[in-house]
Amino acid sequence: QVQLVESGGGLVQAGGSLRLSCASSARTFSIFDMGWFRQAPRKEREFVAAISGTGGNTNVADSVKGRFTISRDNAKNTVYLQMNSLKPEDTAVYYCAARYSSGSYLPAVQSAYGYWGQGTQVTVSS
Repeated sequence: QVQLVESGGGLVQAGGSLRLSCASSARTFSIFDMGWFRQAPRKEREFVAAISGTGGNTNVADSVKGRFTISRDNAKNTVYLQMNSLKPEDTAVYYCAARYSSGSYLPAVQSAYGYWGQGTQVTVSS
């Protein structure tokens, strides 16, 4: 069983930055692709970004491209989401997710990820 714990959420003004972290209990972290999803009130959960097990491949949603960066440190069993130029519409609960790596393809759908964290709230004020 893989446990994922997110941290780093909070309240920030529009234009500000936050860095989310997701720590994994996986013994061999590099065999997992990692993803970030978010869910705003009364909306469906949506894909934000994903990164391959080695960190060599990423997939970023168009809505955050150029503002958000996903990265990972396999020595620390941690994946990050650096969020810059935040907007009020980025307000959501952000979830970390994991799936066993299966090549270069990084899916943007929830069903592809088998492990999930509890989420961390990000609130961007205008």
